[in-house]
Amino acid sequence: MKGQSAVKGVYSTSTKNGSAAPVRKLVIKPLKSKPKLPADFESTTWAKLNEAVLAVHGKKGVSLSLEELYRAVEDMCLHKMADRLYSNLQKVCDAHIASQLQQLARSQTSGSVLFLEQMNESWQDHCSQMLTIRSIFLYLDRTYVISDSAVRSIFDMGLRLFRVHLATHPKVEDKIVAGLLALIEAERNGETVDKALLKHLVRMFTSLGTYAGSFEEPFLAKTTQYYRQEGQQYMQESDVAEYLLHSEKRLSVEYERWQQYLDTPTRKPLISIVEQQLLAAHMPSILEKGFDDLMTQKRVTDLARLYVLCARIQALEPLKAAFRDYIGRTGLALVLDEEKDKDMVSALLEIKVQLDTVLTQAFQKNEQFSNALKEAFEKFINQRQNKPAELIAKYVDVELRAGSKGQTDEELETTLDKALMLFRYISGKDVFEAFYKKDLAKRLLLGRSASTDAEKNMITKLKTECGSQFTNKLEGMFKDVDLSRDIMMSFKTSGSVKSRLSPGIDMNVNVLTSGYWPSYPHLEAKLPDELTRYQTVFKDFYLSKHSGRRLVWHNSLGSCVMRAHFTKAVKELSVSLFQAVVLMLFNDVDSLSLADMRDASGIEDKELRRTLQSLACGKIRVLNKEPKGREVDDSDVFHYNSGFTHQLFRIKINSIQLKETVEENKKTNDQVLQDRQYQIDAAIVRIMKTRKSLSHKLLVQELLIQLKFPIRAQDLKKRIESLIDREYLERDEQNPQVYNYLA
Repeated sequence: MKGQSAVKGVYSTSTKNGSAAPVRKLVIKPLKSKPKLPADFESTTWAKLNEAVLAVHGKKGVSLSLEELYRAVEDMCLHKMADRLYSNLQKVCDAHIASQLQQLARSQTSGSVLFLEQMNESWQDHCSQMLTIRSIFLYLDRTYVISDSAVRSIFDMGLRLFRVHLATHPKVEDKIVAGLLALIEAERNGETVDKALLKHLVRMFTSLGTYAGSFEEPFLAKTTQYYRQEGQQYMQESDVAEYLLHSEKRLSVEYERWQQYLDTPTRKPLISIVEQQLLAAHMPSILEKGFDDLMTQKRVTDLARLYVLCARIQALEPLKAAFRDYIGRTGLALVLDEEKDKDMVSALLEIKVQLDTVLTQAFQKNEQFSNALKEAFEKFINQRQNKPAELIAKYVDVELRAGSKGQTDEELETTLDKALMLFRYISGKDVFEAFYKKDLAKRLLLGRSASTDAEKNMITKLKTECGSQFTNKLEGMFKDVDLSRDIMMSFKTSGSVKSRLSPGIDMNVNVLTSGYWPSYPHLEAKLPDELTRYQTVFKDFYLSKHSGRRLVWHNSLGSCVMRAHFTKAVKELSVSLFQAVVLMLFNDVDSLSLADMRDASGIEDKELRRTLQSLACGKIRVLNKEPKGREVDDSDVFHYNSGFTHQLFRIKINSIQLKETVEENKKTNDQVLQDRQYQIDAAIVRIMKTRKSLSHKLLVQELLIQLKFPIRAQDLKKRIESLIDREYLERDEQNPQVYNYLA
C-alpha cells in the first residue's frame, strides 16, 4: 500500500436464527496529513532522562520506570537524535565526576586509610551508577555506539572521564598510591589490613588503564627498597638457616599478594625483585657464612631449601662450587691427619653416606653435583699418596676376617660395596692390590676368612671394576688353596706315605705358586724331629708327582695346634710354628734363658723376642718371665707356667709377629714402586714403538694418559733416561728434546 491509496475489505454477519445478514464493507481511508513530532519532544524527553541520571548520581529514587526511560531513549534514537543524546549524557557524567574528584581533592581527611575508604566509596559509586545509567541508555549503547567505532561505550566513556579528571588532580592520585603502598608495607610488617580495600583500588587503576604508570612503577620501586633494607638487616641478625626460611616465606607471601590483588604482568618483576634483593645480592655471603655449618650439622631440610632458592636465581654453579670445596676441605683434613689413620676409612664412609643423603634428598640427584662430589673425593683422597689405598685394603681385610663382626651376609655385602665405592676414587689401585693380596694370603693360609663366598664375591667385584688382569693373581691364590686341598687328600691316602709318618701328628701343607703370592722372608728354625720328618716325606711325595719343581718351606707362615699338660688341666693351644718350636723346648726343662732358646730353636733374634713376648707378656701367659716386664731383654729367664688356667679348652695365642710392622709396609710400598717402574718402562717402549719418534713433552703427556696411577714428571724422566742407557731409545741428533725408538 503506497501513498493515499485506500484498502477495502468485505465481511458478512449472521443472525441468531442462522439467517444471513446484509454484507457490509470496511473502508480504510488515507490520512489527511502526515503526523509530526511535538516541537518540544527532544527537550522534554531529555529532561526526563536527565532527571533520571541526576537521580542516579544523587543516589535518589527515579520517578519513572526503567521501561518508560528505555522507551524514551529508543524514541530519540529512532528519530535520529542519538548523537545529541550521547553528547548530553557525556556532559552530565563529566560534570558529576568532576564534582566528585574535586570533593576528594578538597578533602581534609586525616589518615591514609580513611582517604582510601572515601576514594573507594567514590569509585564503587561511580561504577554502580554507570552500570545503572547504561541499563537506561542500553538502546543507545547497542545501536548508536556500535555503529560508530570512534564512540566509546557508555561505561567506557565513564571510565575515560574518571581517568581524565583524576589526572587533573595529581595530588589525589598521589595520595591514593601513597596510601596503598603504606597499607602494603604494613601488611609486609605483619599488620592486619583491609585486603578488599587494596584489591578494589588496585583494580581501579587497572580499569582506568593507568595501572602500570600510576601504581606498578612506584610499587616495584618501594618493594625494591623494602627488601634491600630487610635483606641487609636479616643477614646481620639471623643465621643462614633462619634467613633462608624467611626468604622462602617472603617469596610465598609476595606470590599470594600477586594472586589476591595485583595484575598478571606484575608477578614476574615482583618475584624477581624479592629474589634479587634477598637471595642474589647475599648469596656469596650465605654460602660463605653458613654452607659449611649446614653440611656439618646435617641440616638436609635447610640444604634442600638452599638448593631450590639457588635454582630460582640461577646460582646452582656457586652452590656446586661450595659443595665441592666443602668436600675437599673436610676430606683432606681427614686424610692428612695421621693420628686418625686407624678410623680413616670408617670416617670416609660416614662422610660419603652423609654426602649421598644430601645429594639425594637436598640436591635432587643433580648430575652436576654428583660429578662435583666424585671430583672432590678423587682429588683429596689422592693427596696423600698410597696411604688411603693401603687403609682401604686393611679395612676390607678386617671385614672379611673371621670373627671380626657378627654381620649377616647381606650386611657384609653392603659393607664391601661401600669400601669398593672408596676404592673407585683412589688412583693408586696397584697399592690397594698389593696390600689386599698380602692380607688375603694371611686369611687363606691361617684359615681366618669369614666366608669363602664373600672372598670370591669381592674378587668378582674387583674384576668388574678393574679387569681380569687386576685379579689374576688373586684368583691364582684361590686356585692354589683348592689344589693344595686335593694334594693333601692324595697325600694322606697314599699307602707309601703312612708307613713313614710318626703317629699322633697331623700336618696340612699349602703349596703356593710364587708368582701369585706375596714374597715372604725366609726365616730358619730348628723344627722338632717329628715335623722335619713330615716335611721330608711330603717333599718326596710332591716331587714324585711334579718333577722339576722346587719347594721352599716358609716357616713364618706355619701354625700349629698342640696339646699342653698343665697342673690343673689339659689344654689345646693354637699357636704359630715359631711359638710351637719355643714351647716344645720346655718339654725337657722348666726354665730357659733367651740365649739358650736362641741356640736351641735357631730362630732369628728379633723374631724370637716377638715370639716370647706373645707367650710371656700378653694376655695369655703360658710362660713366666723374670724379671717381669713388657719387653724381652738379654738377661731374661723364662719358666714353664705349670699353674696356667683358662676357661676355654682350645686357646688362641695371638702372635705379635702377625701384626703389621713399618718394615713390612715399607717393603710392600717398595714392591709397588718396583712394579710401577716395569709398567712405566713397558708403556714408554709401547708408545715409542708405535710413534718411532716423539718429543719429550708429547711422550710425557701420552704416558700420563695411559698410566693408571699417579706419577711425577721427574720420575718419568728417570725411566726415559734408564731406557736410553739400556739402548731402547736414543736422543735425536738434531733436537735433544726428541726421542727415537731403537728397533
